[in-house]
Amino acid sequence: MGFKEFGSYDAVGLADLARRGQVRAEDLLDEAIARTEALDPRLNAVVVKHYDFARRQIAQGLPDGPFKGVPFLLKDLNLLAGTRTTSGASLYRDHVADRTDTITQRFLNAGVAIFGKSSSPEFGLMPTTETRLHGATRNPWNMEHSSGGSSGGAAAAVAARIVPVAHASDGGGSIRIPASACGVFGLKPTRARTPSGPDRGEGWAGFSVGHVVSISVRDSAAMLDAIQGPELASPYRAPPIERPYAEEARRDPGRLRIAFTDCAPSGAAIDPEIAAAVRDVARMLEKLGHHVEERAPVLPADPAQTLSVITGAYTALNVRLAEAELGRAATIDDFEKLTLAAARNAAKRNSVDFVAAELDAFRISRALAEFFVDVDVFLAPTLCRPPLKLGEIDVMGDLSSIPRTLAGYMPGTAMFNMSGQPAMSVPLAWNAAGLPLGMMFAGRFGDEATLFRLAAQLEQERPWKDRKPSVCA
Repeated sequence: MGFKEFGSYDAVGLADLARRGQVRAEDLLDEAIARTEALDPRLNAVVVKHYDFARRQIAQGLPDGPFKGVPFLLKDLNLLAGTRTTSGASLYRDHVADRTDTITQRFLNAGVAIFGKSSSPEFGLMPTTETRLHGATRNPWNMEHSSGGSSGGAAAAVAARIVPVAHASDGGGSIRIPASACGVFGLKPTRARTPSGPDRGEGWAGFSVGHVVSISVRDSAAMLDAIQGPELASPYRAPPIERPYAEEARRDPGRLRIAFTDCAPSGAAIDPEIAAAVRDVARMLEKLGHHVEERAPVLPADPAQTLSVITGAYTALNVRLAEAELGRAATIDDFEKLTLAAARNAAKRNSVDFVAAELDAFRISRALAEFFVDVDVFLAPTLCRPPLKLGEIDVMGDLSSIPRTLAGYMPGTAMFNMSGQPAMSVPLAWNAAGLPLGMMFAGRFGDEATLFRLAAQLEQERPWKDRKPSVCA
């Protein structure tokens, strides 16, 4: 039958309707599938479809979790037993997972019906989602532009109202970048707030953490309540929470000390419309009663270089494991040119180079910790340019221009992966061309609570839920 009012609700709202018997889980799933079939030929956001899996979930009885009955998309880097996970790689186009990873199981326990997987660049390496295997995922605000990455499919699907909330992960900005590009809300939690297992204790030397992108702040808060916490073999733990995040999102943030910058971390000028938007948001924060000052941290090392060394080593391991399984060297038929180049560059380095990169990450973390001694929240642009045009980053072409493009596009996100601090992109501005410009807010290590309180205040002051892209269900 479907449920045509689907797009008017966030995930908490849909779950409440289902709980009160006003709509069936089957109807919510049918509507999400209908929206996927109508829009995805244009967006290319849902690259693995397993509708029957979700139907079996419902038929067998969904767990009585906070999101019971809500249709959901898993990022195409994570495992759900019996379904395909390609990691965006040609080699894995037909790979069927034989197990379910921990964060996916927690989503299942929350009651969602997982009917497909959202697109990601190969191994989640790029801030745009354009793969040889699946093609480009388009931005629903302007189809010539990127949806961001690496959670580009998730953000595009949420922005287009295919689903109100979708799984995302962030190792250098991969929740915040697509949230900014697609005009949705995305919070990267504190390091180790959510699990990385059972096959690994951490992702990208602790830089990577999983969560969601969403239309509403309360969806993000309630989902983090559902999936947070260590697992059996977690190598370390995030600080315990004082109260549920869903409650935090209903609390007043009080008068916060907020520092801001309208520049790149290097001090370089950025896109003028984005800089103006940062200043406009800073003025709004001041009117809301916060203490606002223009000030930015000074970093002792280059986050881009540090991220390159760390992610290169992990990429080289992915390629090595594939080669061991293949019994031969990986070729361009298996992986994209960028992936192979990253692996080969990593092979030229040694263990001392990796430890040196970890030390640089610690130095960046220390500088940020010192900055936040007398600052509660730091405001900066999520991206220093509007969403990239499709094709600006070509993972199969000339790779030499990519570092320069990345440096101008996303210089400010990765430092908070290195420090492990929570950071969020909030959809508070759009440029004259109608493209979203997300604002990034970072908090102290372990302090998602302050960010959720502030985000809820901003959502009330400058609502974004009813602002919809041109490609929208």
